[in-house]
Amino acid sequence: MTTRAEIVIVGAGIAGVAAAYHLAVRHGVHSIVLVDERDPMTLTSDKGTQGYRNWWPGPDDTMSRFVSRSIDLMEEMADETRNLFRLSRRGYLFVTGEDAGVERLRTTAREVSRFGMGGLREHPGPEAYAPAPAEGFHDQPVGADLLMGGDAVRVFPFLAESTKAALHVRRAGWMNPVALGSWMFTRALAAGVTFVRDRVAGIDANGGRVQRVHLASGAQLETNRVVLAAGPLLPDAGRMLGLELPLFHELHAKVTFADTRGVIPRSAPFTIWIDPTQLEWTSVERARMSGGSADRHLLETFPGGVHVRPVDGPRGDELWLIWTYHTEPCAPVWPPVFDARYGEICVRGLAAMVPAMTAYFGQTTSGVVDGGYYCKTTDNRPLIGPLPVEGAYVIGALSGTGIMSSHAAADLLAAHLTQSTLPSYARAFLPSRYEDAAYVKEVERWGALTGQL
Repeated sequence: MTTRAEIVIVGAGIAGVAAAYHLAVRHGVHSIVLVDERDPMTLTSDKGTQGYRNWWPGPDDTMSRFVSRSIDLMEEMADETRNLFRLSRRGYLFVTGEDAGVERLRTTAREVSRFGMGGLREHPGPEAYAPAPAEGFHDQPVGADLLMGGDAVRVFPFLAESTKAALHVRRAGWMNPVALGSWMFTRALAAGVTFVRDRVAGIDANGGRVQRVHLASGAQLETNRVVLAAGPLLPDAGRMLGLELPLFHELHAKVTFADTRGVIPRSAPFTIWIDPTQLEWTSVERARMSGGSADRHLLETFPGGVHVRPVDGPRGDELWLIWTYHTEPCAPVWPPVFDARYGEICVRGLAAMVPAMTAYFGQTTSGVVDGGYYCKTTDNRPLIGPLPVEGAYVIGALSGTGIMSSHAAADLLAAHLTQSTLPSYARAFLPSRYEDAAYVKEVERWGALTGQL
């Protein structure tokens, strides 16, 4: 069976669903077919931490402007839906126990402030600190609040008494991405988008021009325009067009953990310990690990970055703990395989910032670990726009920012496809940027962890 489509979108994760929504609902494009062998939002889009932030340190203001546009769009959607997807403004709280960490937070906040995040307020200082509400996002401050030592512990008493400072980034928080994705998907269907539950098996691009999409069922979709929105499967999708996209993968995980003792308040922000950390073990445990066992790495110093936030689960006491202490590129394997000690490592790392977590040492086997792969570029920026094959476009390499950036990404993609006015940051996300040897050399200086928490 052959069907004609104006645009075929490959992949129904948050990027593909957002693309369908923006094209059909906001731009009025007709005859769009969205294809995925899975239910929408079920490969990696529902596995993340659901957070968003306008906090994007360097190397320039590109990502800050891009994600700020995305947050603007999310707030519009929240108002339109009466906040169906519970967009919050709890904020991100970066915590340090080191003097050097204080200056690092202050310096970075001033830099990001210059990029448009908003001003930096220090406490104690002339302005009173305004606590964030547990729900909602209206009428809240922007910028960031740097709370020093005693002030930080007074406002957030679950932190260690040795805390030197805590930086509360204010235009940040989280949401329910499945509810948001379901709303966009429903709106897109109502605007005429067709969802096909099938696997894309090939794309004809004879003469360097897109002509049709072949599905595993044997059906064909005649089209002159195809959008690759395949998430972590994007490299495979690119090869269907004979393209090797500049991508690699990192494995990221989170553990859902029952906080039965109420260590982390349910109203807490997304809290992140920025200091390098050595895990606490008993002398017996250390002796066993130091004997050359496979666990010997657990005695080493781990990088900063352990995250925690409360999440509304069926029990009402769940936490999400996240710590990406390995960032080396890897080949994706389905389903992903995670470190058997991941939950224990996260709990012990978190105890450096929240000492009461020591009560859970050795009790983390009940935690549920899931996650997926970040699909990344070497500058850690998305690929959005036309590909070298005529009629082929990409929206991907969102690298863990899919929930927060997909709306600006889809807005930008739609501008390319409808020949609308492009925003000033559009060039920064074109796949063709990697054809510039000087840019590639500059990217080597940035590193692929730029902007990643």
